[in-house]
Amino acid sequence: MKELYWTPEAIRDHEAIYDHIEADNPLAALILDALFEEKAAHLIDHPALGRPGRVTGTRELVTPPNYLLIYDVIGPRIRMLRVLHAARQWP
Repeated sequence: MKELYWTPEAIRDHEAIYDHIEADNPLAALILDALFEEKAAHLIDHPALGRPGRVTGTRELVTPPNYLLIYDVIGPRIRMLRVLHAARQWP
């Protein structure tokens, strides 16, 4: 069975996005936070759900409205590497 692991960078990204949105709209921040968690959890059963990433060995799961969950799969572990707004430069 696959396990989901959030890297420190992904956790920081996730928290920064939440804090930024919460300042203007706390409910929207909660909804987006739940969406990130839900989409990431889907990867446990469907690790190839995201498209091939721009960085070799990674995958990118587009999460509405405009975010990317960037991850890789190493053995039984799905590592969430970054959570970025689609407008940000990556890599």
